Amino acid sequence: MIEQTLEKMRKMKLYGMFRSFKHATHTQSMAGLTADELIHLLVENEWDERQNRSMERSLRNARFRYKATVEGLDFHPERMLDKNQLLRLADGGYIKKGENILLTGSTGTGKSYLACALGNQACAQGHKVLYANTNRLLTQLKMAKADGSSIKEMIKLEKQDVLILDDFGIQPLDVQGRMLLMEIIEDRHGKKSTIITSQLPITAWYEVIGDQTLADAILDRIVHDAHRLELQGESLRKKRKINQANS
Repeated sequence: MIEQTLEKMRKMKLYGMFRSFKHATHTQSMAGLTADELIHLLVENEWDERQNRSMERSLRNARFRYKATVEGLDFHPERMLDKNQLLRLADGGYIKKGENILLTGSTGTGKSYLACALGNQACAQGHKVLYANTNRLLTQLKMAKADGSSIKEMIKLEKQDVLILDDFGIQPLDVQGRMLLMEIIEDRHGKKSTIITSQLPITAWYEVIGDQTLADAILDRIVHDAHRLELQGESLRKKRKINQANS
């Protein structure tokens, strides 16, 4: 009967229960459990199994640039990174409110890593997250416009609880690019969170967008009630190279 039960669990894809029940029968650890305790054990293991699978799936779908965690962040004083502010953001309250995070600073100061760390944290909390290089994403959307699949792609972006737009401002936007950006931001405004990283200060984003009217509309939706973090200090990449050379 035990083998039949295990086989049914496997066919129903109750893998957490399957492993827990199989282990319990082999180790004879069920003997001291009441019926309630056994059910609780099986359900807890199935729950944990599904949560872990969901987390792994979310991390794969997010396609983060770095395997970054909040715990692994560098809070050296020269970076001017407010640890209390960062830990409050890590709680995920900004996601529930549909607020944005704007990360600015010179190249190599860890903006992308920080964005990925916050995204990883959001995945752990059960949110849908997608990381994208801004220019690459806009190029893909332009191609999707050409082959008629843009609606599907825009719906996918709209469904993300957190969308990370990395390296914004590397190139000025053309007409189609700024219209696509406006569409993305409009779809998410007040409902979903967007994390944007840029080497440029926010005041320079008007020039990147290129059209004053659209820039006003986009930035009004992005910047209003956004959490701003400006990273400072020496390039972390440069430091790592120096440390590697000296080691």
